Amino acid sequence: MRDFDCQPVLCGPTLRLRPLTASDVEGMFSAAGDPEIWIGHPARDRYQRQVFETYFAARLATRQALAVIDIESGEIVGTSSYYAPPDLPDSIAIGFTFLVRAKWGGNSNRELKRLMVEHAFKAHEIVYFHIAPSNTRSQKATMKLGAVHLYDAELNLSGVAAVCRCYGVTQAQWAAPEHGNRSSEWISTRPE
Repeated sequence: MRDFDCQPVLCGPTLRLRPLTASDVEGMFSAAGDPEIWIGHPARDRYQRQVFETYFAARLATRQALAVIDIESGEIVGTSSYYAPPDLPDSIAIGFTFLVRAKWGGNSNRELKRLMVEHAFKAHEIVYFHIAPSNTRSQKATMKLGAVHLYDAELNLSGVAAVCRCYGVTQAQWAAPEHGNRSSEWISTRPE
């Protein structure tokens, strides 16, 4: 992924993002241990310790995962990652994201994604998001950021090929009022 720092330290008004470390396992499990977080997700059992530990080890091994820290409490409230999409390997994507339910419905997801998208735009013109068709909550949140649905594809993002809804946001869309004009024309970057 070019000379791109996939594990920066990024700070916003309420959240701090930093590289995920092995010592984060307990704090991350505490955040991920709520079954309600995973209802719309393909891995609905990720709140279970054994399933979570496999997930955590995989995220840690990528050396691309970030711990999301609530500045006020100092607690881990989620995670997110940068990665190269398998169908667009010279590009950047943001995914493998979850936040505790206390951070849903407010500004936390927007703040998290703003920090990550703006960092990604330092090296890339487009940021991609890949979301399971069943995860409508994440699809809606991604569109609120100004990202648009580009195409559906079967991609291997975590060891198993699965259909993903592929979204993207350009720097121009991000800079537009309200972080993107959803009706604007998109220049297709779908791989052939």
